[in-house]
Amino acid sequence: LLLKYRNKQPTHQAEMLEIVSKDYQDDFPVILALASECMRLVFGVDVKEVDPSDHSYILVTVLGLTCDGMLSGEHGMPKTSLLVLLLGVILLEDDCAPEGEVWEALGVMGVYAGKEHIIYGEPRELLTKVWVQEGYVEYRQVPGSDPARYEFLWGPRAHAETSKLQVLEYLLQVNHRQPGSSLILSEGAVSDEEEGA
Repeated sequence: LLLKYRNKQPTHQAEMLEIVSKDYQDDFPVILALASECMRLVFGVDVKEVDPSDHSYILVTVLGLTCDGMLSGEHGMPKTSLLVLLLGVILLEDDCAPEGEVWEALGVMGVYAGKEHIIYGEPRELLTKVWVQEGYVEYRQVPGSDPARYEFLWGPRAHAETSKLQVLEYLLQVNHRQPGSSLILSEGAVSDEEEGA
């Protein structure tokens, strides 16, 4: 699925069945459902059937985001799920997340500033430069902080492409799949989104 996504090609059920053991061919719908869930949670892409007659599928980024997260060329992995989680942390911190809180939250996933991650690469540049330039987040110095402290906010592109409610729903899905985690939604974020709906 990832190879097809990188090459912007559809995937056909027949191709996928070629790599599924004959003993498990009858279980293909379950296998595809589990693979689709993993693609959504780990990479931030959804598997969509585009042609039911020949069972062809494409991968699209979650929540309507236009960023495909393929920052490292053809060998890179989609990073959209990390972007959605960052937007979620900002949302849960009342729309303005201190940098320390962001790294603490991402550390639970094994994502640390300055440390190469197997899927997301080195995240500091991604969060503080790439996604800032793309308009998904704002990264600014906290006014009057000495020594300097920084914070993250949603950028204009994030506001234009998704909603707080969609991000909250995604976070709940991720949280549901990780039984040991706890997620506390800010009442302000939920009520703000309900008023806007």
